[in-house]
Amino acid sequence: MGSLPFVLSLVVVLHLCSAEGSSEVGALMALKRALDPQGRALASWAPMADPCGGGFEGVACDARGRVANISLQGRGLAGSISPAVAQLRGLSGLYLHYNELRGEIPREIGTLAELTDLYLNVNNLSGGIPVEFGNLGSLQVLQLCYNQLTGSIPTQLGLLKKLNVLALQSNRLNGAIPATLGDLSQLIRLDLSFNHLFGSIPTKLAQLPELVYLDLRNNSLSGNVPSDLKRLQEGFQYENNTDMCGTGFNSLRTCTSADLLNPTRPEPFSAGVAPHAIPQSVNTAGRCDTNHCSHSLKSSSVAAISSVSIIALLGFIFGLIAFSRYRSRKQNRGSAPIISTNNSCRRSASSLINLDYSNGWDPLADGKSALGFSEEVSTSFRFNLEEVEFATQYFSEVNLLVKKSNSLATYKGILRDGSAVVVKRISKTSCKSEEADFLHGLKIITSLKHDNIVKLRGICCSRGRGECFLVYDFVRNGSLLRYLDVNGEEINRVLEWATRVSIIKGIAKGIQYLHSETLNKPSLIHQNISAEKILLDQNFKPLISSSGLHNLLADDVIFATLKASAAMGYLAPEYGTVGRFTEKSDVYAFGIIIFQVISGKRMTAELRLLAESGKLEDLIDGNLKGEYSKEEATKLGRDALVCTSEDPNRRPTMEALLQEFGDI
Repeated sequence: MGSLPFVLSLVVVLHLCSAEGSSEVGALMALKRALDPQGRALASWAPMADPCGGGFEGVACDARGRVANISLQGRGLAGSISPAVAQLRGLSGLYLHYNELRGEIPREIGTLAELTDLYLNVNNLSGGIPVEFGNLGSLQVLQLCYNQLTGSIPTQLGLLKKLNVLALQSNRLNGAIPATLGDLSQLIRLDLSFNHLFGSIPTKLAQLPELVYLDLRNNSLSGNVPSDLKRLQEGFQYENNTDMCGTGFNSLRTCTSADLLNPTRPEPFSAGVAPHAIPQSVNTAGRCDTNHCSHSLKSSSVAAISSVSIIALLGFIFGLIAFSRYRSRKQNRGSAPIISTNNSCRRSASSLINLDYSNGWDPLADGKSALGFSEEVSTSFRFNLEEVEFATQYFSEVNLLVKKSNSLATYKGILRDGSAVVVKRISKTSCKSEEADFLHGLKIITSLKHDNIVKLRGICCSRGRGECFLVYDFVRNGSLLRYLDVNGEEINRVLEWATRVSIIKGIAKGIQYLHSETLNKPSLIHQNISAEKILLDQNFKPLISSSGLHNLLADDVIFATLKASAAMGYLAPEYGTVGRFTEKSDVYAFGIIIFQVISGKRMTAELRLLAESGKLEDLIDGNLKGEYSKEEATKLGRDALVCTSEDPNRRPTMEALLQEFGDI
C-alpha cells in the first residue's frame, strides 16, 4: 500500500502534463485556422503532432516543454490573429511580421506575462493598439509598424519598464505623444514617424537616459522641441511636421515668445498612470461571498495534510521532467541576442539564437587606419554575426529576396533595434582576392552618403563562414521594376506623371553625386544602373542601390552580374569594344531608365525609334490616360535620346542634365 500514493501522484502528474500539452496544441490549432484559413502555409501543424518535437514548423519550446517562440515571418499568411494565442502562457517571442494579416490585434495578448518580443509589423492590421499591452511587464521589443492601425497611442505603454524598442511608424495613429512614454527608462529606439500625431514633444521623452534614436518625421507636431534632443544628433529625425521650433536644430525656426507661452500646445497626458487605470487579467477563479469562501476553507483544511506530500512529490517529478527536457534541448539553445547601440549592449531573453559563432573576420578592426578608415567608420559600421543572423532568422528562405548565385544573395530582415534592413550576403570567394583591394572597396562603400543613395547601415564579415554581409536600410516600395509593364488589374501601381518626373530627377541627382569627387569620397562609376537597382521609398523618392559594389567583388563575379543588364539594354555599346566603363556608361543606362519611366515599359528597343520619329503619344504610358505634361514629356524624350547616343562623346554629363531638368 506504501507505493499507492506514489502511483496516484504519478498518474496526476502525467494527467496534468497531458492536459497542458493538449491545451497548447488546441491553442496552436486555433491559431493556425485564423492565421492560415486556406491551410497552405502551416500544413505541418497537425492535432497529433508534438509542438516540442519539431512537428510544428516555426514553433520552439523552452526547457519546461512549453511553447516559447512562434516564428512565422514572411510565410504569406493572409488571415488574422486568434485570441487563442493567449493560452500559450510560456510564450516569450511572437514573430508574425512580413505577412498579410488583417483584422484587429487581440487584446488577450496583453495577458502573456513572459512575452519579451512581439513582431506584428509589415502586415495589414487595423484597429487600435490594445491598452492591455500595458500589462506586458516583460516586453522588450514591440514592433507594430507598417500596418493600418488607428486611434491614439495608449498611455498604458508607459508601464513597459523593460521596453527597448517601440516601433509604430507608418500607421494612421492620431492624437498626441503620451508623456508616459517618458517613463520608459530602458527605451533605446522610438519610431513614431509617418502617422497623424499632433501636439508637442513631451519633455520627459527627451530626457530618457538610454534613447539613441527618435524618429518623428511626417506628423503634425508643433511647439518647442526640447533642447535635450540635440544629444541624439542624427539619431533625432523630425522633418515634415507642421509648426515645430527650437534652437540648435537644422531646418527648425527659432521659437518666439508666443510659441513658448501658447497654451494650445500642452503636453496632453500626465506622466504617470494610476494602477487601476490598466485593465487587469481575468480572474478565472471568479469572486466569492463570505459563506462560499468559508466553506472552501473548511474543505481545504480537511485535505491540507495529504496535499503537502502530493505537492512535494509533484515538485520532484516536475523537476525530473524539466531537467530531462532541458538536457535533450541543450544543444539547440544558446545565448540570447544582443542589442547593440552606440553606447550600450543589452542581452535579450529571447531563445532564438542557437548557433556557435566563429571568430569574426573584421576588416574594420584596429590596425587598418593606414587605409584611411575613420574612427566613426571603424565603430558605427561594424555588425557582429549574431546580429545579422538574428535579423534574417539565420538566412531563412522565407526572407530571401534575390539569389544571383550561390555566392550572392539578398535577404530582408529586422534588426534587434527594430529597424527593417536588407542584407547582401557575399561569399569571400566572390570578393577581391587581395585584402588591400577589398578594404579599399569597403572604404568607398562606407563613404557614400546621399539622399538618393540607399543607406549602408553596417558591415559584418565572418572568417569562419567565409562570408561578408552588407546591411542596408529597407526601402518600403521595392524596385522601380515593379512599376513597369503594369496591366489593368494592377492600376494601384500606376505612377502619376509628377511622381515619374520626380523619380527621374532623383536618379539624376544620385548619379551626379556618384560621379562627383569630394573630400570624403572619390569619383565613382556605378557600372550597373537599372530599374532593378532603383528603389522607391514610402514617398516614392528614388534611391540607387548597389553603389560601389563592383569595388568589392572579383572581376569574374562582376562580369556575371552584367549579363542581365546587357539583356535588358542598359549596357552602353562601347563596352563591347573597349571593355571598360566610364561616366558616360552610366549616362547611357540613365537614358534607358528615362524611356522606361515615361513609357511604363521594361523593354526599350522600340521606344527609341518612337522618340526619334516624334510619336510622343505612342511613347507615353497609356495608363496615364493623357494626364501628363506634353512639354515635359517632349524634353525628357529628347534627353533620353541624347543620353543613349551611340557616340559616348555626344552624351551629356549628369551635371548638364540636372541643369536641363531645372526647367521641368
